[in-house]
Amino acid sequence: MSDTHAQTVSFVRDTMLPQAAPPAGQAGAVRWLRENLFSGWLNTVLTVLGLIALFYILRGLVPWFVHGVWTADNLSQCRQIIAERWGPDATGACFAMIRERWTQFLFGFYPSDLYWRPVLALALMFVALAPILFPGVPRRLAIFTALYPFVGFWLLWGGSIWLPIVAATGFVVGYGVWRILNARSGLLSLIAGVVAAFAWWLFAAEPVNDALTSALPIGLDVVRSDRFGGFVLSLTIGVAAIAMSLPMGIALALGRRSDMFLIKTMSVCFIEFIRGVPLITLLFTASLLLNYFLPPGTNFDIILRVIIMVTLFAAAYIAEVIRGGLAALPRGQYEAADALGLSYFQAQRLIVLPQALKISIPGIVSTFIGLFKDTTLVIFVGLLDPLKGITDAVRASTDWKGIYWEPYIFVGAIFFIFCFGMSRYSMYLERRLKRDHR
Repeated sequence: MSDTHAQTVSFVRDTMLPQAAPPAGQAGAVRWLRENLFSGWLNTVLTVLGLIALFYILRGLVPWFVHGVWTADNLSQCRQIIAERWGPDATGACFAMIRERWTQFLFGFYPSDLYWRPVLALALMFVALAPILFPGVPRRLAIFTALYPFVGFWLLWGGSIWLPIVAATGFVVGYGVWRILNARSGLLSLIAGVVAAFAWWLFAAEPVNDALTSALPIGLDVVRSDRFGGFVLSLTIGVAAIAMSLPMGIALALGRRSDMFLIKTMSVCFIEFIRGVPLITLLFTASLLLNYFLPPGTNFDIILRVIIMVTLFAAAYIAEVIRGGLAALPRGQYEAADALGLSYFQAQRLIVLPQALKISIPGIVSTFIGLFKDTTLVIFVGLLDPLKGITDAVRASTDWKGIYWEPYIFVGAIFFIFCFGMSRYSMYLERRLKRDHR
């Protein structure tokens, strides 16, 4: 095209304009502020009010943290140091209490010379969880994952090494019976395996354990449950309940959607009863009534009783979360499984549950977070949780009598770390399982 023609046709351009920077109000921090904080008059008013409230909050909190004392023998000495450094009217945090009593917040009244046992149990827990949580970890470690509950129990409570081995043997017996009968009937073989495992635990485990302990007395020093406390107690109850409530919740969700009247009725009754009863009531049941349902002379550990009740409580809520995931699946997925000729268990394992669990991840993790925080309710049955039990024990001492905010801030920060970690992992898992790229 000639230059003359290009100049006579006003809407035709044969040269590119040079690149220019965007306007100052349409890029960088200015654009973000306009879009998020000052997008309209209402948003602007709320932003200004929020900044004023934040200013007054920080004006009191920042000096309190800055004036904090980390080295002192008691609360009076803390206050004296703050007055000498910042003036007689100054206020500050006495973090020296945390520095002196942090082991009590973490381990409760666990014997100090045996701290290595809960620390080792915690380290091995992360090793056991790695094959489940991260796909790059070798699957051979899943064998240790299956064995860890028995190893962790033995490390925390101590006693004869044969007790966890005999308990694990019950699962081996149940699995063996299931494998032998599986070719004949899937459901009946599963029931037979469960019955065989319970028969081993009820009738054979105790005499076998006594015989092995008498022949080879190998074990660790016993630590009673009343010595547990702090985050050792919360992690023990929380992790055990989370690990057991998920498979139980899956079974209850499938049972509630079952076509078999008896299984569906039992699942519905269990879920609705548990969801209609406060957790504190179940904890009192674990503390006072559960022994009445056990064989005479049975001395069932209080922490194990609490774990059972917390597990049942969480399983009911997880069942409803997973049932929502099952209901969200299109009907065509079930019809496709039937068209492929898959059995009920094959269809659930290969097609239905993977998709339902993926949909239910946010709800499941939220239930787990709530469950972990609810472990502080064990104070009502005499166990020393980190929030109330250990804090009251620390504040009852003459050295730290009158301290208030510091222990709650410390405990809250640790709870936040664990809960925030679970939340971030759920987001990572959702991104990894996402298949629809739109």
